[in-house]
Amino acid sequence: MAEVSLRNVVKLFDDAEVVRNISLDIPDNEFLVLVGPSGCGKSTTLRMIAGLEDLTAGDIYIGGEVVNDLPPKDRDIAMVFQNYALYPHMSVFENMSFGLKLRKFPKDEIRKRVDNAARILDITSLLDRKPKALSGGQRQRVAMGRAIVRDPKVFLFDEPLSNLDAKLRVQMRTEIKRVHQMVKTTTIYVTHDQVEAMTLADRVVVMNNGAIEQIASPQDLYHHPKTRFVAGFIGSPAMNFLRCRLEQNGSGLRVRLSDAVSLPVPASQSARCKPMVGKELVFGLRPEHITEPRRADSGGEFKATLDVVEPMGMETMVYFTVDGQEVCGRVDPGSAGGPGEPMRLYANMDHMHLIDPQSGAVL
Repeated sequence: MAEVSLRNVVKLFDDAEVVRNISLDIPDNEFLVLVGPSGCGKSTTLRMIAGLEDLTAGDIYIGGEVVNDLPPKDRDIAMVFQNYALYPHMSVFENMSFGLKLRKFPKDEIRKRVDNAARILDITSLLDRKPKALSGGQRQRVAMGRAIVRDPKVFLFDEPLSNLDAKLRVQMRTEIKRVHQMVKTTTIYVTHDQVEAMTLADRVVVMNNGAIEQIASPQDLYHHPKTRFVAGFIGSPAMNFLRCRLEQNGSGLRVRLSDAVSLPVPASQSARCKPMVGKELVFGLRPEHITEPRRADSGGEFKATLDVVEPMGMETMVYFTVDGQEVCGRVDPGSAGGPGEPMRLYANMDHMHLIDPQSGAVL
């Protein structure tokens, strides 16, 4: 078993607290992604798990054993970095087998492990090449192969795709997910790219300012964010946030966004929202829930003047303002006019979020 646990882990650099008392349990064989903006503490957390950074406080367990004082070589982990760190004078086979040779593995076992990893990564034909003869994606595969042959308890990935172009990043995302399905090993993956986090992870840990904002599956994070930060960070384009006031309207409730725009709160959410009537709140709605009207009696329709129209082929992004605040919607191709033209839009209020402007908590 190779479960990983963090208990009240703190990291200080001088007086700066870069990791703030985080606790986390990662079950055996899970693919967990740490995601967040630069400086949020995700890479530092990974480096502490690897043993490359000392803890200021707290404990880290790997396979039930406290590893705080174990050097990296004794933690039975394998790390893949943003920098491939391949030896330029060695062949692919020699790069992948180097760690096993240092551990004095038998030659037959080394050959078996390298051949198996090369087959998984589809680099069997590259084993005799030097790194300079490989593309960026091939070098990243070799770096992954070097980790796989170790057969470690835990794989650690530190932004491994950052150096690749956009098309190759998509290919390598698929490759990493496929490899994890074949080589069932506990994996902790760090990235600032929320698309990577959503597509790869069993669970995602969203970090901000050294602390954990939320831990959930990709779908739960997307549809049920707990804070404004998570709601805005997960999803592309980002969720729209607008100042609002909740108003009583007969037996129902409405969200007042401006003098001209108020939207009905679904009956299913009225009881939950009723205590917030009269309060200044933040209204959140994702672009895909702002579309052209599709139901005549939906009640969530409003009119806007388009500022920017971006045809994307399968869809069109439209940008407009409500009470001076920019809003983005996704509509069908051809349904939007040009900039400066009016358009009727529909807000699917079943997917709305109301947020406390002081605490940032989704209510």
